[in-house]
Amino acid sequence: MEEIEHLKTRLADVVHLNHAAAVLGWDQQVNMPPGGAPARAEQLATLSRLAHEKFTAEETGRLVEAAAAQVDGLDYDSDAAALVRVVKHDYELATRVPAALVAELARLTSQAHEVWAKARAEADFAAFVPMLERILDLKRQEAEALGYQERMYDALLDQYEPNMKTADVERLFDELRVELVPFVAQVFANLDAVDDSPVHKKYDIARQAEFGLKVIERIGYDMARGRQDKSVHPFTTEFSIGDVRITTRYIEDWMPSALFGSIHEAGHAMYEQGSNPAFEGTFLAGGTSLGVHESQSRLWENVIGRSRAFWGVFYGDLQKLFPEQLGDVSLEAFYKAINAVTRSLIRVEADEVTYNLHIMLRFELEKDLLEGRLPVRDLRDAWNAKMEAYLGITPPDDGRHGVLQDVHWSSGLIGYFPTYSLGNFLSVQYWNKALQDVPSIPDDIARGEFGSLLGWLRENIHRHGRKYWPAELTERVTGEPIQVGPFLRYLKEKYTDIYGL
Repeated sequence: MEEIEHLKTRLADVVHLNHAAAVLGWDQQVNMPPGGAPARAEQLATLSRLAHEKFTAEETGRLVEAAAAQVDGLDYDSDAAALVRVVKHDYELATRVPAALVAELARLTSQAHEVWAKARAEADFAAFVPMLERILDLKRQEAEALGYQERMYDALLDQYEPNMKTADVERLFDELRVELVPFVAQVFANLDAVDDSPVHKKYDIARQAEFGLKVIERIGYDMARGRQDKSVHPFTTEFSIGDVRITTRYIEDWMPSALFGSIHEAGHAMYEQGSNPAFEGTFLAGGTSLGVHESQSRLWENVIGRSRAFWGVFYGDLQKLFPEQLGDVSLEAFYKAINAVTRSLIRVEADEVTYNLHIMLRFELEKDLLEGRLPVRDLRDAWNAKMEAYLGITPPDDGRHGVLQDVHWSSGLIGYFPTYSLGNFLSVQYWNKALQDVPSIPDDIARGEFGSLLGWLRENIHRHGRKYWPAELTERVTGEPIQVGPFLRYLKEKYTDIYGL
């Protein structure tokens, strides 16, 4: 396998350059003083350009073709065949995008992050409009360079969910909408059945952090290969299989924000930490798609983290940390409080019932922005109108509660949002299959043992990294393509019980 080794050696430089850029990106959001923004933009642009040039060079193409010839005839499941398959796919896409455009996107989005953070803090949408207009212009150029057959949005969606089309997402959302919208209305008519006041008391942030760390370590996040910090918007980033970092954000009077943010990001991180060690430094390490990635975070955050069994393990410890807030709150009352449905303005704080409405809203706006049907200057009004239509509320400001709440657009992540809902659907499909394969999992969780579930995920999903395309992986694991039905059944059963419907 000499040609494979030559290819891996060359691509290791690309991986290292991308990871170096990721370190700078992490530092920008966690530690960097505002004055470092201009220089950081240039640093990131340089690293992105160098990685792109190295990867798209003719020598890389020659090595890819030589490696492809060498693996011809190998079993589809072999690591070598998978590596060539993934690299060839990525190379063909990358060579379509000019290095100058890659560098300009890195430079602009680094600058835009600082503009967005300030505009968000000051609820000043107008200040961000010029940046978003420039980002969208570059993303249209990128989409045209990548190419597409039907929809411009397809080219960008494919970067996050390979081989999925805009029409596929629209079909899944149409199926979801038919049952979800009337169910949301049914729950909204009974909101008084659950009291969520226990989670809105004052919770000391230092003790929140202490408890959150204990929880994520207990479920399997390896702190010897990770760490948690604070950021404006929670995220996970990896610099190697042995260095996968997460962030969260703390709100004193809404305890679930940091706790479930930590569990969510730990789910992402455990996926990255679970890659086959043999994939280190190659294009096979990491998650196969953002939808599959999100399935891991939503599985741990919601299916496990908001379950009665989970809190049967952890609630006593939380009560001891916060006796004044929770001393007289029963486990059942707390369980209902952390699952309470609200007309939430903020996506990352939305409950399971309404969360996908937030994603559908963003998906629809993104398509209209990218494809020129919605001018950026009109985005705020369109956002507010959709919030009113979907959730019956209008944001009181454009910052934390409104159109500027998410980091994605400032980062140029157009096409990313649908993967959040795809992850919700997949989380329940994977969970159902795990229960079928390992029936002891519920009893194990009730005893505070999470290894049987994590072990199943490691074996069936994590260790494969990018070896299989997302649709392939889901078929291999569950025997069927992505489905909305299991998620809807899970949601209705859980919340019919909670709200006594």
